Amino acid sequence: MSLVVDNIGELVTNVAGSGEGGPLGIRRRVAVLVEEGEVAWIGPAADAPAADRRIDAAGAAVLPGFVDSHAHLVFAGDRAAEFAARMAGEPYTGGGIRTTVGATRAASDGELRATVRRLHAEALRQGTTTIEIKSGYGLTVTDEARSLRIAAEVSAETTFLGAHVVPAEYAARPDDYVSLVCGPMLAAAAPHARWIDVFCERGAFDADHARAILACGQALGLGVRVHANQLGPGPGVRLGVELGAASVDHCTHLTDADVDALASTRFDCMCADGGHTSTVATLLPGAEFSTRSPYPDARRLLDARVTVALATDCNPGSSYTSSMPFCIALAVREMGMTPAEAVWAATAGGARALRRDDIGVLRPGARADLIILDAPSHLHLAYRPGVPLVRQVLHNGVPR
Repeated sequence: MSLVVDNIGELVTNVAGSGEGGPLGIRRRVAVLVEEGEVAWIGPAADAPAADRRIDAAGAAVLPGFVDSHAHLVFAGDRAAEFAARMAGEPYTGGGIRTTVGATRAASDGELRATVRRLHAEALRQGTTTIEIKSGYGLTVTDEARSLRIAAEVSAETTFLGAHVVPAEYAARPDDYVSLVCGPMLAAAAPHARWIDVFCERGAFDADHARAILACGQALGLGVRVHANQLGPGPGVRLGVELGAASVDHCTHLTDADVDALASTRFDCMCADGGHTSTVATLLPGAEFSTRSPYPDARRLLDARVTVALATDCNPGSSYTSSMPFCIALAVREMGMTPAEAVWAATAGGARALRRDDIGVLRPGARADLIILDAPSHLHLAYRPGVPLVRQVLHNGVPR
């Protein structure tokens, strides 16, 4: 059925140069016509065409659905005790990942599926209409492949993260584990994945191991993503740029050389914003919040004209949140972003981190993923943190 959303007070299109201009491309007092899961028309509310169904936005703000380009939803158990200990002063080193690995290996397919679907539904209720899902808590050939099969049931954006950490049984033989990841594990996982990722960090994988794993994934047609520079300065960001990664994620500890490398991937295009960087810096403030760590300096990246995305990093250890509005509020309060920059990063920025142009925007031909707020402006997402402001979600044009 066709559907029209009318009486929209503020429409965020993310089409630069339209409406009031600026990156959000805001238009006022408009309507949106949806047909066959796509945006078919946007124009003045008074000119809205007839449709099979009508939704009255009652003067509220309407935005593209959030695009969460970094999440770990396939796991079993939780690490609430670890969180409590961390809040009592114990530092986060990443070692808790192995705790989740044990629980995940022991879980049935049904248990993992239930967790994925619960968190996916939770994110959708809060306005996330596209979510990337990583493996990485199985770390065996069988468990990584089944994690990706289950993730693919709810998202086309699946990422093989066999190189999350070296599992305990390979602690004394990391080279052997890298060979396993590059060989049988990748072969089993690749048919169910669009992306490959590596946790390039102290205590996980060094630059040589990360480069070898990512190159093997590229050879099988997987796109590159990198966990980089979360726990301290390191080679991850520059390795991602070297390999043409779509996104380098975390970016908490950056040197001038890291920022310059990201900025060097900028290319000009015919779009109204003049271009963007092909490698996106995806910032994950939920991780800093949950580990009581320094936040990334988004302002530094934005001033260097690096494309920035926001994502939740939803996982049971270091960022157990599925709320993109929460991450928007953190980005504005703690990372030097304006509300407009944070909203763009959580929508169009996430789409660019996934190299998608059909989501994160509202224009004819784009996917009809949109959210109606219980508020007159996008500003309220940062202005009213913690308040459930998403009144209604349309996913592929279908009200949820």
